[in-house]
Amino acid sequence: MINFNKFYKLFSVISTSLVILSILLLFFKGLNFGVDFKGGTLIELRAKDNQTNVSILRDAFNKMNLGDVNIKKFGEENDFLIKIEKKDTSENIIQLIKTDLTKSIGDTYNFRRVENVGPKVSSELLKSGITAIFLSLVAMLFYIWVRFEWQFSLGAIIALFHDVIITLGLFSLLNLEINLSIVAAVLTIVGYSMNDTVVIYDRVRENLKKYSDIKIFELTNKSINETLSRTLITSITTLLALMSIYLFGGEILKGFSLAMIFGVVFGTYSSIYIANPILVKLRVSQKTILKEETE
Repeated sequence: MINFNKFYKLFSVISTSLVILSILLLFFKGLNFGVDFKGGTLIELRAKDNQTNVSILRDAFNKMNLGDVNIKKFGEENDFLIKIEKKDTSENIIQLIKTDLTKSIGDTYNFRRVENVGPKVSSELLKSGITAIFLSLVAMLFYIWVRFEWQFSLGAIIALFHDVIITLGLFSLLNLEINLSIVAAVLTIVGYSMNDTVVIYDRVRENLKKYSDIKIFELTNKSINETLSRTLITSITTLLALMSIYLFGGEILKGFSLAMIFGVVFGTYSSIYIANPILVKLRVSQKTILKEETE
């Protein structure tokens, strides 16, 4: 049997530090919102020759007076991702860009993807994304509050916020783009983290009823070990699928898969080293379960 409890204090300090650091990053550095939330134009361009590079494209776009333009490599060697933050959604803006670009570098490219989002639409998408995350958290918290005693609910709630905040903190630190697919990833992380915590909590409740003479410190450790094989199998198989998406799914899916990888790792970790230590600190016992059931 692995003695997980031995490292509770150490990982509590590490988790607290990571949460504080993540909050500071989100407050001072913020998140790198993509075109979905900031508005503007996104162009995926593929060059037909090997002569075109980021520098040549940047010079060509700077001559168009489009405002802030960001150009980077994307996917294959001749693929480039161009983000134009000018809030211009007129129908002929893309045609004008193509005309000016052809004059500068010739007809040595093609547009593989174009996304145009206006300021009103982008602000609505941002509000919708935040609302979706907030409502999912509320729904999860309501479920866990009804399903378990308040001590268990508190542990699950703290673990849930721990996973979401640190994942967003990592995106801020690495300056990774936040778009609608990342919102979907965060919502999935919420469900995964809660599911993992509930599995262990179910076993803790069962063992509390079964072993009245074992203290919660040892009992949580026993419960984690009894569900460990299920936790590891679920986490490893999920991570294998996500790693495949990250490595072979193309640039468009990299942000989503990376957010999911972070979420699965932190979700598995928090169910052991965040949710369960809360039960230990609140000194949950068999009396707690029996009292709740008789009320």
